[in-house]
Amino acid sequence: MNLFTDLRGVVVEALDQMVQAGELPAGLDLANVTVEPPRDPAHGDMATNAAMVLAKPARMKPRDIADRLAARLTDPRITAAEVAGPGFLNLRLSPVVWQGVIAAALKAGPEFGRSDMGAGSKVNVEFVSANPTGPMHVGHVRGAVFGDALARLLSFSGHDVTREYYINDGGAQVDVLARSAYERYREANGRAPEIREGLYPGDYLIPVGEALKAKYGDSLLDRPEEDWLEEIRDFATERMMEQIRGDLAVLGVQMNVYSSEKALYGTGRIEAAIARLDAMGLIYRGTLEPPKGKLPEDWEAREQLLFRSSAHGDDVDRPIQKSDGAWTYFAPDIAYHWDKIDRGFDQLIDVFGADHGGYVKRMNAAVRALSNGRVPLDVKLIQLVKLYKNGEPFKMSKRAGTFVTLRDVVEEAGADVTRFIMLTRKNDAALDFDFARVLEQSKDNPVWYVQYASARVHSVLRRATEAGIAVDDSTLAGADLSVLAHPAELELARKVAEWPRLVEHAARAHEPHRVAFFLYELASDLHSLWNRGNDDTSLRFIQDGDAVTSQGKIALVRAVGVVISSGLAILGVTPAEEMR
Repeated sequence: MNLFTDLRGVVVEALDQMVQAGELPAGLDLANVTVEPPRDPAHGDMATNAAMVLAKPARMKPRDIADRLAARLTDPRITAAEVAGPGFLNLRLSPVVWQGVIAAALKAGPEFGRSDMGAGSKVNVEFVSANPTGPMHVGHVRGAVFGDALARLLSFSGHDVTREYYINDGGAQVDVLARSAYERYREANGRAPEIREGLYPGDYLIPVGEALKAKYGDSLLDRPEEDWLEEIRDFATERMMEQIRGDLAVLGVQMNVYSSEKALYGTGRIEAAIARLDAMGLIYRGTLEPPKGKLPEDWEAREQLLFRSSAHGDDVDRPIQKSDGAWTYFAPDIAYHWDKIDRGFDQLIDVFGADHGGYVKRMNAAVRALSNGRVPLDVKLIQLVKLYKNGEPFKMSKRAGTFVTLRDVVEEAGADVTRFIMLTRKNDAALDFDFARVLEQSKDNPVWYVQYASARVHSVLRRATEAGIAVDDSTLAGADLSVLAHPAELELARKVAEWPRLVEHAARAHEPHRVAFFLYELASDLHSLWNRGNDDTSLRFIQDGDAVTSQGKIALVRAVGVVISSGLAILGVTPAEEMR
């Protein structure tokens, strides 16, 4: 039930009537006509921009359109249609409408707000994709939480979502991993490890070295690198991926698909992808311009195989093969995205770290070319997370050698807190994570504030049950909701009504942080009504000796609980039943 969509339908029907009556010209595009909450609640329950967006194409004054539109809005749910300013139209709705939303939320339960907006379209969300060279660090936490919450949000809005992890196991970094693991293998065999510059120094490779000893004994000692490099590389990569899967599980993230970069080499898939672009006239041999700014000392103009990415929106063309014949990093990425297109996805979403900002245009160009513009790619960049405690930079154990791990963060703050806080900023905004503040019990801590609201909902239900008041959802949905007449109660019901609209808007924008913001606002409205009940006993959810009135008021708080539970599920957070 999306009340805003329903009322937009009423507005559009009235506009169609105006066209038929000759009050508006035919052929107007109504796509930008909206019905949404007004910026100032004092102006009404909803507002439509219809007159403002249609004035220019209709060659009419906005206020003239608004006056005529207001006269035609005779739907019984609308008690007043008021023209404001240059032509905005504010709508006031009957309290019965908001009371009906509460009943609808209780009847739908966890399905309330779920949308078929996605119409089953297949969406691939690729996120994390950390190099399999060590444990996941705090920077990966935010990308993992964002990608998983986005996948949950898209699923809730009717999309067919695949979560995918791209294992970067085809580059030189996995050779470095193998050499680093070999030193830990030597250490496990009683030799002093030689962790020279360029190798990974973290203690996390000590168990890998011990596992290598368990498998090979001392048979690989003093052997030339070519005898063991490939075997240890595969062994260490798989051990690191096991650890990464475990790290993701600690955070509540599960992937549907793990794809390997290495699997693209030697199979002809990279060559086939490049050949496809070549057939489109997008591959050529040429020389790139020198980079802007200070010219590197080793800069040398040389002919390379280039992708004409500038033909599809990029700033410059991009090399796909080096002068020595080896593929650049971009070439397997092209093949990988072609594979995703070939698997039938209708939309691709890549979640990258902020340091990959320069990669966005070239990747978009490749996908646009390979799909003939059919499959959109949305690249979401994740900004850095800075760790603090009591306002001071916080250093934890560095088992990884050079960075704070995902497990460090989760063990310190908990998975639920970590996930919620990581979604309290838009993905492309920097985020400060203060361990003291995210665990404090105050309104300034959004996760505690929302969980406190959830706990209060459960507290009301427990107390009502103890008082012998039936509070199952079917009973509450059929309760006398006319008792919800106070402006504060209706305001809370209006907020509940916004949930389906919020889901669709957040899903279209690929912005799960909007859910966190909404839950905070909903919790604030609930706490406000709760506090009013301290002074005005008629606003308390349980009215002593009056089960009928109590059930109507409890229906409101239970509907809030339905939305909080659904919203937290999208964020991957377990709702609290009581605060400890």
